[in-house]
Amino acid sequence: MLNCSRENGINIITGQNGILEKPQLCFDSLNSSCVKLTYPLEVRVLLYILFSVSSFLTVVGNLLVIITVIHFKQLHTPTNYLILSLAVSDLLVGGLVMPPSMLRSVETCWYLGNLFCKIHSSLDVTMCTASILNLCIISLDRYYAVCHPLLYHSKMTTNTTLFMIFACWSISAVVGFGMIFLQLNIIGNEDFYINNFACMGACMVFQTKVGGVVFSMFCFYIPALIMLGVYVRILHAAWRQARAIQGTAAWMKNAEKATVVKSERKATKTLATIMGVFLTFWVPFFLCNCIDPFTGYSVPPVLFDLLLWVGYFNSTCNPLIYALFYSWFRHAFRVILSVLFPLCVPLVSQCKAQHI
Repeated sequence: MLNCSRENGINIITGQNGILEKPQLCFDSLNSSCVKLTYPLEVRVLLYILFSVSSFLTVVGNLLVIITVIHFKQLHTPTNYLILSLAVSDLLVGGLVMPPSMLRSVETCWYLGNLFCKIHSSLDVTMCTASILNLCIISLDRYYAVCHPLLYHSKMTTNTTLFMIFACWSISAVVGFGMIFLQLNIIGNEDFYINNFACMGACMVFQTKVGGVVFSMFCFYIPALIMLGVYVRILHAAWRQARAIQGTAAWMKNAEKATVVKSERKATKTLATIMGVFLTFWVPFFLCNCIDPFTGYSVPPVLFDLLLWVGYFNSTCNPLIYALFYSWFRHAFRVILSVLFPLCVPLVSQCKAQHI
């Protein structure tokens, strides 16, 4: 077993026999370098393949959503503008955040410079926050559509939707770039951070106790609670409407009643999937983010990095959840794919027949 410590900016590793052993550093020529954890070649290749595929799927999936909404004028609605905003944030997660994070995770060192570290960390926080806030706004849009259908078109206008999108991105940018470049995340613990965490080859977002709680509350817990409350009310309203239809329409045929029940179950399944996937991907990371400062930063960096990647994967799944649940998106995807792959031409005729 190896024990690693840091004294006067020098990394020291002590073996079981008490003899000092020279650690592998990110930068061999610097005493202030971070210790490098080297994975076996097979593990590194596997991780590169996994992360590269995830990044590629995230970019392609969200790019399809963006092209679909922009190209088909029939999809230019307030709801789809929100889905477009979500797809843009998730696309940037896959295109700008994941690739550098992949190098950092596999090589366990940051070789891209201190300035780009700050830019990448800011983009990381900004895009992930924007993705979560966009999900929150979409839940509010669905709430008005289901629970207040008569007020929906007066409340959720195009201008209102664009303002909400602008507010979402502005808040995300202020949180992301403000926290990193103004170093709000280490205020009050500067000396502790410099003595225990700062080293050449590291690129991490250190959080103080206050910073960890405040950041997690604004970026995740408050939006998640809003989403959870909204979706519970939507499910309750849908259940009540379905029961009212079944109870008052005595003349309704059994087949029609079965259709109502089927629609209710589909809505329940859809909303349960949305919340289940969102919470599954992000809760572990933000729990660790809150707990870590209060436990003496005892969460292993490898575990923290793994949970962050699990959160990234939410951006990979969002196109499937929020786009493919809608039949018009599925038809539009077929049209786009048939253009990219001519062998799929028969699908175009099928889509045109359904008046995309």
